[in-house]
Amino acid sequence: MARPPLTLVRQVDTHRLVPSKHTPGGDSVLSAIADDDEHLRAIFELDAATNDRLLAEHQRLPDLGLEELVFGVPYATVVNAAFAHAHPLGSRFSGPHRGAWYAAFDLLTSQAEVAFHKSVQLAEIGRFDETVTYDDYLADFSASFHDLRRGRGFRGCLDPTSYLESQALAEGLLDADSLGVVYPSVRHDTGTCVACFRPTIVGNVRRDRTYRFTWKGTPEPVIVLDARERTARRGA
Repeated sequence: MARPPLTLVRQVDTHRLVPSKHTPGGDSVLSAIADDDEHLRAIFELDAATNDRLLAEHQRLPDLGLEELVFGVPYATVVNAAFAHAHPLGSRFSGPHRGAWYAAFDLLTSQAEVAFHKSVQLAEIGRFDETVTYDDYLADFSASFHDLRRGRGFRGCLDPTSYLESQALAEGLLDADSLGVVYPSVRHDTGTCVACFRPTIVGNVRRDRTYRFTWKGTPEPVIVLDARERTARRGA
C-alpha cells in the first residue's frame, strides 16, 4: 500500500477540545440519578465495568495494549481516553475499536472541526438548540508523521463526506507502526491537523481555557470564552 512521505513534526501548543463533562475530577452526570452514597458507589462500579478507558488500563481491550497507555503524567486519563473511547463509526483516521489523539495547530481550526461534528449530530435530531462547553487541552509533538500535505494520490483521504479511504490508510499505517498523520483540515481552510496513533507521543498535555458553543437555530454556533474563564481573567 502506498504511504504518504514522512515529515518531522515539531509543533507546540496544539489544540484538542474536549467536552467539559469529561474533565477529570469533575462532577459525574451519574450523581444526578443516585439516591445516596451507597447507590452512587454501585452506579460507578457498573459504569467502570463498561468504561473502555478502564478496560484498556486493565488490558481488556484487544486493539489497545496496556503497554501503549500512559501513566503517572498530567492528564494521563485524558490521553488514554482519546484512544480507548473510539467513535462507534470511527473517525477520519481511526476505526471503531481504537481511537486517536486528534488536534489542530491553531485554536480556530480545532473550534471549526468540533463545531462541524456537533452540528452534524444536531442535524440528525433536527434541532439546532444546544449549549456545550469544551476544555482546550494543549499538547506538544516532536515526531515523524506521515504527511498528507505533501503526499500525492491521497485526495480521497480528505473527502469531506467519507472516511472510507482515510480509515483504510490509517489501518495500514497503524499496522506498519506509524506514529500518526499530519493533514490539511477538512473543515477549516488553511488549518492543519494531526491524528496521533500512539499515546506516548502526546507530550506535555495541559488544560487551557474553556469555550462555550451555543447553537441558536442554525448550524453555525456562537463561540465565546466561558463566563467562568472571563471572571477568572478579570480577577487575575
